[in-house]
Amino acid sequence: MSAVQRHGSLTQIELAGVTGLSPATVSNIVKELAASGVLHTSPSTRSGRRALQVTLARGLGLVAGVHFGSRSLRVALADAAMQVLADQRMPLAPDHRADAGLRRAALLVVEMLESLDAGPEELLAVGVCLPTAVDRRTGRITTVGMLRGWDGVAVPEVLGEELAAPVAVDNDANLGALAETRLGAAAGHENVAYLRVSHGVGGGLVMGGQLVHGRAGGAGEIGHVTVDENGPICRCGNRGCLETFVGAPALLGMLAASHGHLTLDDVILRAREGDPGCRRVLSDTGQHLGVAAANLCNLVDPEIVVVGGRLAGAGEILLGPMRTVVEQRTMPSTAGPVRVVASELGAAAEVRGALAVALDTARISGALGVTP
Repeated sequence: MSAVQRHGSLTQIELAGVTGLSPATVSNIVKELAASGVLHTSPSTRSGRRALQVTLARGLGLVAGVHFGSRSLRVALADAAMQVLADQRMPLAPDHRADAGLRRAALLVVEMLESLDAGPEELLAVGVCLPTAVDRRTGRITTVGMLRGWDGVAVPEVLGEELAAPVAVDNDANLGALAETRLGAAAGHENVAYLRVSHGVGGGLVMGGQLVHGRAGGAGEIGHVTVDENGPICRCGNRGCLETFVGAPALLGMLAASHGHLTLDDVILRAREGDPGCRRVLSDTGQHLGVAAANLCNLVDPEIVVVGGRLAGAGEILLGPMRTVVEQRTMPSTAGPVRVVASELGAAAEVRGALAVALDTARISGALGVTP
């Protein structure tokens, strides 16, 4: 059950490989759990041979994933097989307060449940990701001033009361890393660094197959690594953080005089069309990210670096220079250079990670009938 939940869908042969059980034992267990309504099986093919695909039964209930961005809210509902059944977004004010944002998220979850003809009792758990450090044990925001109006808020208490369901909360880059490791570009790897580059810059680490949180949830915060100790003041209060060089305000500010008002999407589109100024800004951004990523690689030695967030849409214009710098600045290894790749899940990575942690929470709480 844990293997199926983790991977979403496996053949019986793959289940045998993951669990170490014999194919005959796996077959018997699958038959029992399918008969009891816990698992769902369907015919499939792998490598030209017939196979039996195994997923969690969809009637077990639903989980919700909530992603608070700096200026937007995204909510998705999925079944126990991690099939997304509904997905909606709405804008948020840049400095929205926690109570208003969480109330809006709760209302949206309820509306989406109703659109699926599902009752509130079918909601097993909720996963929430936020663009700031979070104490994963309490769900309380640990940073000060990074997300205005949210300082010290215990999200599970507020949202759990609104939705009457268990709530798990984590940093958005952490859950992006989790999703890419389980379902995306880093699938099959146990040591992963994930960089989320959008309006701000965040990072998540998976080591030994587990998310790394650190003392207060701040592990992997690459956006606040110092690049220039005499550089501009960052929103965190430090000087010369990476985010002050590659965050959206810095990028758009560099182009304001020559290009006027642009959005990040405008910059990416124009760069793809060959605009030299936009290409230069994204290339320089790739180099800055490469320096920070190389330092991270020298510290934790990941197997792969996955780049997500809006700027990942620039593709090789950003990733090429970044990859070159990482290869130049990391310790030479017989294993070769660390791979630097774009996210496979794209803009959905964080909300998919929120769904994954919600499903984990439902399992631990016993809603899926699976012990921890």
